[in-house]
Amino acid sequence: MKVAVLSESPADEAAVRILVDGLLGRQTQLVNLPPFRTRGVSGVFTILPVVLRSLHYQAEAGALVVVVDSDQSPVHKPEHDQAGGADEKCRLCRLRQITDSTLAQLRPIQGRPQIKVAFGIAVPAVEVWYRCGLDAHVTEATWIAGLQAGPLPYTQTGLKEDVYETSRPSLELETRRATEEARRLVQNLLLLEQCFPSGFGALAHTVRSW
Repeated sequence: MKVAVLSESPADEAAVRILVDGLLGRQTQLVNLPPFRTRGVSGVFTILPVVLRSLHYQAEAGALVVVVDSDQSPVHKPEHDQAGGADEKCRLCRLRQITDSTLAQLRPIQGRPQIKVAFGIAVPAVEVWYRCGLDAHVTEATWIAGLQAGPLPYTQTGLKEDVYETSRPSLELETRRATEEARRLVQNLLLLEQCFPSGFGALAHTVRSW
């Protein structure tokens, strides 16, 4: 299966690919996306339609996986999935809306199924996934409680220091540590899904259906 991965950095994409292979139970063939001038959350939202159109017409991949951080945006809730219930501030809702709108504009190609798309939201940042199983305090529920009542249980800077031993890792260090933790996590993906049921759970549910 040919899969493309779009995230906020190449390091995140390397880790996400390992997690996707773990969810599928088999190794996928990675389709490299062209280098983009900007990344981060805003960059992903901007280039997502371009990526979808390219993959659709050039048939480079059968599936696309998109993962971004939630930062302090609202965490996705089940009621967002109801008709008219989408929250514009929820990043999972926004990714779905952009994707649905883009795919609806694409001309169907005979004999080729529509590209499969899966979304994951790291709440509040991808480093929480890398801490899963190592720090029981780092969970989606803990973060949501902090958002609602304060104070926030941890900072994204602190998470980076826990994972990389620096708040400003090089891309090489970030990639090495991200892939190391991803390889550890595939040994117990159920725990990752239990600790992050909304953000990682959405990704896992979709990928497993492929």
